[in-house]
Amino acid sequence: MWNMVNQQISDALHTSFEFTHKALLTSPSAEKLYRISNDKHTFLVKVDRLTALERFESEASALELMTRDSDFLICDPITIGTSLDFSFIVLEWLDTSDSMDNWHECGALLAKMHQRHEQKMFGLEQDNYIQQVLQPNQWHKKWETFFAEDRIGWQLQLLAEKGIMLVNIDEFVATIKTLLPHHITPSLIHGQLSHNNIAFSHGKPCLFNPACYYGDSEVDLAMAELCSALPDEFYQGYYAFQNKLSDDNRRKEIYQLYPILLKANLFAGSYLHQAKQHIHDILK
Repeated sequence: MWNMVNQQISDALHTSFEFTHKALLTSPSAEKLYRISNDKHTFLVKVDRLTALERFESEASALELMTRDSDFLICDPITIGTSLDFSFIVLEWLDTSDSMDNWHECGALLAKMHQRHEQKMFGLEQDNYIQQVLQPNQWHKKWETFFAEDRIGWQLQLLAEKGIMLVNIDEFVATIKTLLPHHITPSLIHGQLSHNNIAFSHGKPCLFNPACYYGDSEVDLAMAELCSALPDEFYQGYYAFQNKLSDDNRRKEIYQLYPILLKANLFAGSYLHQAKQHIHDILK
């Protein structure tokens, strides 16, 4: 496989490349991460099963979209390919080893990205992936329809196909549609914003692992707060450019249900109990 990686990088760079150092990095997911380098170039390589090729292609599209429509530092996809047994994506290596965190600018850049309302509908021109799970992005005129069907309903259906019924899907999707409506215009959102997907390169905010689509900007904030709140400076930067809406805890609960259902689909266990409790809280 690594000969193929060297060859495709060489083709992408239009010059000969062969790595002299390779290090296996810690990965929070099933895919393996490697840092490869020689005396001129350094790259990040993600390696997974052959079936991950489409996921890597959608990741490259999301990175290109965020490069075009945000001012974050986004790693460039270099090349994507397969060997007999694996698929891989090669990404630009961003040095995030320094400690020059600028959370205020990070919040400001996210707010500015959310303010670019270039789409009239909610969704994306192609389906993509959030972690290892397919994420449908059919265009919808109504936000409540998109999120209820293509996010909550989709995850519940995936669980049902495994024999796990947390709630009557049709009834719950209908309920979500009644709870979500509020006046919004579609924003480009990261899709799985969290502390783990934010870093800084020489003080410049970087975002990783996007699962982009056009939706409610509050989704990014709700998902980011699910595991651990971002620093106060982030919110100060964000709300310096974005009006703060009145707190709607029910809406936040709905948005946070999506990643909880995702975890339930991926790992089951305690996440199933968490999802069931979250659904109960929404229905109260």
